[in-house]
Amino acid sequence: MNQTPALQQSLLHWFSQKQRDLPWRQGYEPYQIWISEIMAQQTQMDRVVEYFLRWMDVFPDIHTLAQAPEDRVLKCWEGLGYYSRARNIIKTAKILLQKHNAQLPAGSKELLALPGIGPYTAAAIASIAYEQDVALVDANIERIFARLFNIDLIPGSPEAKREFWLQAESVLPKGDARNFNQGLMELGALICRPKNPNCAACPLSSHCLALEYDLIPERPVPKKSTKTIPIDMATGVLSRNGMLYIQQRLADDVWGSLWEFPGGRMLKGETPEQTVIREYKEETEFEVQVETKITTTIHHYTRYKVTLHCFRVNLAGSDCDPVLHAAQNFHWIPARELKNYAFPAGHRKLISFMEKSGLFSD
Repeated sequence: MNQTPALQQSLLHWFSQKQRDLPWRQGYEPYQIWISEIMAQQTQMDRVVEYFLRWMDVFPDIHTLAQAPEDRVLKCWEGLGYYSRARNIIKTAKILLQKHNAQLPAGSKELLALPGIGPYTAAAIASIAYEQDVALVDANIERIFARLFNIDLIPGSPEAKREFWLQAESVLPKGDARNFNQGLMELGALICRPKNPNCAACPLSSHCLALEYDLIPERPVPKKSTKTIPIDMATGVLSRNGMLYIQQRLADDVWGSLWEFPGGRMLKGETPEQTVIREYKEETEFEVQVETKITTTIHHYTRYKVTLHCFRVNLAGSDCDPVLHAAQNFHWIPARELKNYAFPAGHRKLISFMEKSGLFSD
């Protein structure tokens, strides 16, 4: 007996009753769906809503976004991380303005040609914004299908990807892809969670083979854990006549085009203080001396744990402009203007500490 119609109806009914009131669901505008989907990559939904609302206040449409300075876009993205997503948004907005009358295309081929839009995002825009009968698969849906159909494959493998997409296409109800696809994503976020899934509240529990065979803890098949790599870095906040020195990273560098205080990775045998002095010399040709320790910040980036030792430094040599070797631009600014620039996570934590402790107040 084909149980697919019953599965479809169970999920659609559950979604109609339990869906969260998310701002991009008010009108399902293609631009809003696109931005929300890009933001939701690697980010918790409660944070996505906050950033989405702020973003739409600043960039209400593609036309405004395409004409905005990169610094302003990166500042609005600050805190979401993975800044390549923001830079791809900028590139895509410019293409849409030039070639598509500032509108997102509905076709998968046209969507996939845009920077930062892969198969999942293209399918999300096509099905959710344009209500096309297009299946989609994300990490939440992979987890649901691994349990629902007892798929004994390692997520991320070519075989698993093919199987998940085949299952997504097989269960998609014609004419209701918008609600069904969102229902799957919502189910993965609220019920079929990675840890401690609430199977008792799941609308698909009667269809779930992993639950029937008592294999929920083994589905999806666990991946080998990746070892966290520790990295020790040091940076220095340089002040001169009440102004702070900041520099803008090279566009093609890690955290490209974000602003920072000079610094870098500690070499073997170096103290953090020695690292700051060396990095300043290499990056700016400034000779500095370390005055005091400010704080130490810790942040995680992919599989790295970055410990950033932060110091207050003064010029030890002549008072002149820097010679940039690792940056594209620099400014001397008052501390109150730091909030106007986008910084990587570790530097933003340092700035927050300085603000709370009253350092460099002006």
